[in-house]
Amino acid sequence: MTTKLSAATLVLALGSALSLSALSTTAHAADDMQKCFGVAEAGKNDCAAGAGTSCAGTSKTKDQANAWKLVPAGTCTKTPSSTSPTGFGQETEFTAKS
Repeated sequence: MTTKLSAATLVLALGSALSLSALSTTAHAADDMQKCFGVAEAGKNDCAAGAGTSCAGTSKTKDQANAWKLVPAGTCTKTPSSTSPTGFGQETEFTAKS
């Protein structure tokens, strides 16, 4: 009985350590990314797709102005967008050009 308890404890401890390690790696990776509006394919946005949507994957059109995608930091305003007034992604929601 003691052996099973020790093995279970070891497994739980190892699992917790791995979870914490993955969490810190994810947090660090997120620091290297930024939200970029107007660059997501239809249905491929990460979030913020406006009224009547629930969030990720709900954008209705390509490069939707109120939907963002995570991109590597520093690349947003260099990423082409067919709806942006500048022709590139924006760091904030914008009004799509006509």
